[in-house]
Amino acid sequence: MKRITIYDVAKEADVSLATVSRVINHSSVVREDTKKRVEEAIERLGFKPNAVAQGLALSKTTTLALVVSETSLSYTGQMINGLMDVAKIYGYNIILHTTTEGITDLGELIENIIKSRVDGAVIFNDKLTENELQTMQNYQLPLVIVGNRISRDKVCSVFVNLTRAAYELATSYLKRGITDIKLIEDRKNQSQTNQLIKGLQKAFDEYGVKEEPVIRIPREYRTAYSFLNEYFKDHKHQVMIANRDSHALAVLNAAKEANIEIPDETEIVCIYDSKYNSMIRPQISSFNIPSYDLGAVAMRVMTKLLNDDPVPDKEIELNYVYNARQSTK
Repeated sequence: MKRITIYDVAKEADVSLATVSRVINHSSVVREDTKKRVEEAIERLGFKPNAVAQGLALSKTTTLALVVSETSLSYTGQMINGLMDVAKIYGYNIILHTTTEGITDLGELIENIIKSRVDGAVIFNDKLTENELQTMQNYQLPLVIVGNRISRDKVCSVFVNLTRAAYELATSYLKRGITDIKLIEDRKNQSQTNQLIKGLQKAFDEYGVKEEPVIRIPREYRTAYSFLNEYFKDHKHQVMIANRDSHALAVLNAAKEANIEIPDETEIVCIYDSKYNSMIRPQISSFNIPSYDLGAVAMRVMTKLLNDDPVPDKEIELNYVYNARQSTK
C-alpha cells in the first residue's frame, strides 16, 4: 500500500505544502475554510504526520540537496565535481538525490528534500514541473537550476544555450547547401531535446527548409541503437545530431553496419562532448560544454542566495566551444 505523504494531502486539498504544514502546526494564519479542507483531506487519506513533517527548523544546517537524473550521471560527473569543490570551500555538505524515470516519485522526493531541512537545492533535472518548483519555493528554499533557463524570487539558473548551439550548427551547414539535417530524439532528456529542436527549427525557417528537424524514436524501441538498426535500412541523412555520447555511438555503429560511410555520406555531431567521443574511431565532432564550471558557478550563486547577497544576473549563461573531429568533413 502506498505511503500517504504530506504532498498527497496538499494535492488532495488543492493547497501548497506550506499550507498543510501550517495546519499540522496549528498556525493561526490559515483561513478557516482552508484549514477545514486540509483537515478533511488528512482524515480522508489517513495521513499520519510525523515529527519532522510538523515543521522546518529555522536554523542553518550548512547542507544542500543536489538533484540529478540517473540518466545524466554519465555526463554530469564534472558538473558535480565543480559543485563539490566550491561547496567544500564554503563549508557546505551535499546530499545527492538521483531520479529514475518511471520509478522516482518526484512529489515524494520533494517532500524528502524539505523534511531533510537543507538550506537550499541545486537541481539538474528537466522533469520537474512548475508546480513542483513552486512547492519548494513555498518553503522559501533557495534553488539553483542547472541546464534550464529560469529565474524568480530565490531561484537562479546556470545554463548553456543549447538552442543557440543547434541554430549555429545548422546554419553552418545550410549556408553550404546541406539541408538534410536530423536530430535523434533523446527521450530521457526531453528538455534538452526541445531546446535543440527550437534552434534547428529557427535555422530551417530562415532557410525555407520544410522538413521536420527531429527523428522521433517510437516507444516500442528500448534503445536508440535498436531503432537506428532498422531505420538505416531505408533512410540516410547528410547530417545526424545526437544529444549525448551514447546516442552518437548508436548512430555511428548502426550507420557502419548499414554500410553508410562516415563522414562521406553521413556526418555525425554530438552536442555533449565526453572522453568517449575522442576515443572512438572515427572521432566524433562535439561541443565542449563547460560542465565543471556549470557546477562551480551554480554553487557560488547558491552561497550568495543563502547569505542574501545580491545576485546581479539570475540567469547565467556559459559559453561552449565546437570541436571538429573526424566524423564531420
